[in-house]
Amino acid sequence: MQKTDIVAVDGGGTKTLLLRVRPDATIAVMRKAGGSNPFDVPEWREVITALYAGQDEYCCAAAFGMAGFGESGRLSGELAQALSATCSAPHVIHNDVDMACRGAFLNGPGILLLSGTGSMAWGLDASGRTGRVGGWGSLFGDEGSAYWIGRCALSRLAQSLDGRMPDRDGFVARFAAQQGWPTTPEACGAALQEWYANLIEPRPVVAALAADIGRLAAEGCAVSVAIFEDAASHLARHIHALRDRMGAPDLAWSYAGGTMRSEILREAVSRQCGLPCEPGLPPIGGAVLVAAAKAGWNTDASFVARLSSTLAEAGLN
Repeated sequence: MQKTDIVAVDGGGTKTLLLRVRPDATIAVMRKAGGSNPFDVPEWREVITALYAGQDEYCCAAAFGMAGFGESGRLSGELAQALSATCSAPHVIHNDVDMACRGAFLNGPGILLLSGTGSMAWGLDASGRTGRVGGWGSLFGDEGSAYWIGRCALSRLAQSLDGRMPDRDGFVARFAAQQGWPTTPEACGAALQEWYANLIEPRPVVAALAADIGRLAAEGCAVSVAIFEDAASHLARHIHALRDRMGAPDLAWSYAGGTMRSEILREAVSRQCGLPCEPGLPPIGGAVLVAAAKAGWNTDASFVARLSSTLAEAGLN
């Protein structure tokens, strides 16, 4: 069988997406799985192996955008080894934020600000130089990320429950209702402790709370709005730092990651960094472009337009 398709993978901390794409930019296979960041998902090898299973017989080239790649020599080596054992086709591995930047700016210059489970900014200037800021992980970094927002909300909840901070805007009851917990302080505190005691993989679970805080912010909850404003300030510093480092104070920025779907968050960052460019392609689109180039395909404007339409139809824009 002639191998004519390419495979693109976007592996993040919360979810991993695989696409097998035909030469006409249509999708042959789409698969989704849990997170595959080797820093916090012990079973990352199993996730990747299961997701890629059955694709080798069709794949002529592949591109993997993997969270954590390039951040630890040991883990990057293990990722490269595992992917080589899984995928026999010629392939490329990049950090997932690098891949998202290539998608957002169609391999052109710009800064991609990612706020998902973690946070990072990746820059590419007109001369082809790259730079990154953030991505230090949840222990001492990832400011402005979904995990950071979730942890801030939990901290505010705990301090409101025991009286260290006032319960502004009925935050305790509003947050508890989002989780399906009792809304009275004593019962909410007990539910919080029970939830905490049963956490197995805290990072993605805590990160998922950011969506709830976003909904409360959209409803005008002052505490939630303040958390998102603080997150925006941290994220804006990523952009400022990259612009300074690359000597390009006007370098355009774009965004990716579930947290950046919040209009409140985007507007708050925009007030400090200027309006963003809409991403040309979503993160998985960057992986498709890289895999297509590896396969020798023509990735001209016509291909990008077809790919953009394909990804939109699949709900991936």
